[in-house]
Amino acid sequence: MVHVLSSRILLRPTDPERSRAFYGEQLGLAVYREFGTGAERGTVFFLGGGFLEVAGRSETPPAPAVRLWLQVDDVAAAQQELRAKGVEIVRPPVKEAWGLVEMWIADPDGTPIVLVEVPADHPIRYRPGI
Repeated sequence: MVHVLSSRILLRPTDPERSRAFYGEQLGLAVYREFGTGAERGTVFFLGGGFLEVAGRSETPPAPAVRLWLQVDDVAAAQQELRAKGVEIVRPPVKEAWGLVEMWIADPDGTPIVLVEVPADHPIRYRPGI
């Protein structure tokens, strides 16, 4: 078995400064570290149990299959906070048939981001013996 010490998602945005502002200022992700200098510097953000690295530059947005799934405590509160920061809500919060509450937004390159709330009574929260 591979012993994973850390996990990271790497995005190469079309406009690194715009993406850094989105993830840091609008989404409010804390910076873990930065490397390099100037407009092309890389920034690594905390993502709960992993990291999001915004580094380099791409001529085209990420493939449509790339998506981010971020669990939050309260999707309704996240919706209010993000709207106040000018983030477009692609799809408002909906309780899905599988019991999770999901809201969709997108980063500046159109990468879909689902914000997920796991209700207290949802089976995904059940951990036998704990």
